[in-house]
Amino acid sequence: PRATRFPLMEHPLYTFGLVAIYLSWVLLIGPSFMRDRKPFQLRGTLVIYNAFQVALSGYMFYEHLMAGWLNNYNLKCEPVDYSDGPMSKRMLNLCYVYYLSKLTEFADTIFFVLRKKSSQITWLHVYHHSVTPLETWVLVKFLAGGNATFPNLLNNFVHVCMYFYYMMSAMGPEYAKFLWWKKYMTELQIAQFVLCIVHTTRALISSQCQFSKFISTLLLLNASIFFCLFMNFYMASYKKSQNQKLSIAAKMNGAPPAQNGCALATKKILEMNNNTMDTMDAIGLLAMKEKLN
Repeated sequence: PRATRFPLMEHPLYTFGLVAIYLSWVLLIGPSFMRDRKPFQLRGTLVIYNAFQVALSGYMFYEHLMAGWLNNYNLKCEPVDYSDGPMSKRMLNLCYVYYLSKLTEFADTIFFVLRKKSSQITWLHVYHHSVTPLETWVLVKFLAGGNATFPNLLNNFVHVCMYFYYMMSAMGPEYAKFLWWKKYMTELQIAQFVLCIVHTTRALISSQCQFSKFISTLLLLNASIFFCLFMNFYMASYKKSQNQKLSIAAKMNGAPPAQNGCALATKKILEMNNNTMDTMDAIGLLAMKEKLN
């Protein structure tokens, strides 16, 4: 394959090794290192890092358009060009840069660990950052072009928005008023997977499309998995936000805080028990009066 000339592309074990180091650090070494330490602020570092990611993602988005999707690529179906033509090589080089960018994104989680933002280190976050370098290695090695690069195009656009948000957030609380669009970020990520599913399905069911049906199936499966994961995260976050709003509203109106199903059931049982005891006491008193009479 043409990609063997690039560093780390000769064998997948190199990428597996980097992912293993990443997982070891963010799940074991990092938390152990930070256990008795105060969280690092890293404000300036985060601004620079996120600005770099915005610029890199913007560059890759532009290159994906210029190397194919805005020029000679067919949106309905585009097979991989394995020739030595200038546009084919341009897309190959771009795919390799995209692969390297996924390795730099390990820093997202590392910064969370150093800042003790454990709530941000979700299963979805770790899974996403562990799987994408392996996927993009396969992309560069065997599929550097055509339909396989459509998800990358969308992902670069999403990352421009996402890292710009992170950059603004890292600049300080005085910029919070400009981040009203935070709630749309997850929706944008979900939209990218919906577009990937639609695009890949169209290529998969078309008898005229020369792009690999097997690879299309894998791309569809991958996009579907991420769609489900991000949708689940979105629904859980939305439900949590709604519950917090209801709790605040109840406190402001002087109402007691909402109870869960188990607490309500226990309360009803206790009330029934108390009513039963009161009834039994009343019957006992009546019986005593009859005896006295």
